[in-house]
Order: sequence, then C-alpha cells, then structure tokens
Amino acid sequence: MTTTAPSPTQADVDREISAAQSAAAPGGAQPRLDFAPYRSSLLRHPTKALQHADPEGVELVAPVFGHSDVDPLEADLTIQRGGEPIGERLVVTGRVLDGEGRPVRHQLVEVWQANAAGRYVHQRDQHPAPLDPHFTGVGRCLTDADGTYRFTTIKPGPYPWRNHVNAWRPAHVHFSLFGTDFTQRLVTQMYFPGDPLFALDPIYQSITDPAARERLVATYDHDLTTPEWATGYRWDIVLTGSHATPLEQEEADHE
Repeated sequence: MTTTAPSPTQADVDREISAAQSAAAPGGAQPRLDFAPYRSSLLRHPTKALQHADPEGVELVAPVFGHSDVDPLEADLTIQRGGEPIGERLVVTGRVLDGEGRPVRHQLVEVWQANAAGRYVHQRDQHPAPLDPHFTGVGRCLTDADGTYRFTTIKPGPYPWRNHVNAWRPAHVHFSLFGTDFTQRLVTQMYFPGDPLFALDPIYQSITDPAARERLVATYDHDLTTPEWATGYRWDIVLTGSHATPLEQEEADHE
C-alpha cells in the first residue's frame, strides 16, 4: 500500500515564506535560487561549482537588431491578430538605465504575458480560462536614444500555477533584455500596484528585501493615461548598482 504526501496548503506556504525570509541574509535584493516555498527552484538551482567555459565554444557574434529587423508595430500587442483583444488596454513605458543612471540605447526589449483571463498561448497552459483569438501576448521593441521603451498591451489576469493548493500568480508582464549577444540575456517581471496576491506568491517573496520587491512594481501615471483609450504605467529597469531591478537567474516556463 502506498500513500501520497498531502499537498501544501496556503498556511504551509505562508509559514515557509516567513521562515525563509527570517533565515535570509540582510539585503536580499535578488531572488533566492533555493527558496523552499517556490518549489521548482529546489530542483533547478545550481548545486555544483561553476566551470569556466571555453571562449571558442561560446557564441560571441552579436546579433544585429536594426530598424529593419524590429518593426515598431511589434510594440503594440493589441493589433496583432486582426481584431480588438478583450481586457483593460494599457501603455507601459520606462527607461533602461545602467547603475550610473545613464540610458542604455538601442537595447532589444521583449515582453510576454497572459491574456486578460490569465491564459497564455502555450500548449502547456491548459487551465480552464478562455483564449483570446485577437491576442498573442508577445511583443518587442528597441529602446530609443534616451533608453526609453514603450508597449501598448492588455492588463494580464492572475492564473493558477499548482505550486501549492490554491496557488495564484499576481498579474505580471515578463521582460527580457539583450546586451551585445545572446549570452547576455536578462529576464525579469513587472507587477501592478496593489495586487492582493503579493503576500501569497512565493516567486515575488523569494526577493527578501522589501525595497527590492517594490522595484518590480510599476507606477500608475495619470499623465500617461489617454482619455477614452488606455491607462498608463511607468517602470524603469536598472541593470546594475544598488538600485538594480531584481532579475531572474534562470528562466521558468511562464511563472
């Protein structure tokens, strides 16, 4: 006779989050790679010493992303499939900066997200929420001379992710940035202010420094908001320094 261990409840996860935060070193501005409440992190974080890679075996040729490669229309996620997607239309803009506050120019920025119902266009996402035939959830742009990016999209919905019983991710947009080549990819997530799921989400809570967590939350901007059209949010991405945006060490599927 075999028995199955019971799934962790939200109370179990809350206790684990509290214990993990208490045990964390001060100033945990980047996500913990082995954060127990975020269960899959225990399986995929590095457990052995890093090894030096042979430079001859690494792709060092930088891809060229020019105006002919990235069409400005790719930054509008609401016009990609011949019809209006369902949901709250919004504009997200901000600057990509280095640790000295200087703009990072002509940086490739990619985004992907769930639709307004919390569903990705992905074969592994099969939870019972509707797909939107007019929304792909992906876009990209290049930062301008001032380091500014801008996307028009739909506010994503929260979605279940089976980390524990009744586990739901806060609404978020994934951001990916490239440096001079594909070995310099950085991935992070942007959240929306006032989300009630923040305190219950192990991925968000894996950043144990509260100030660093707040740097992942966009700011509503009424001046950016367009009458009768779209709400506006601002969110800067800082690549280095004491105010750097927390970045994912390894990319997860959706999450």
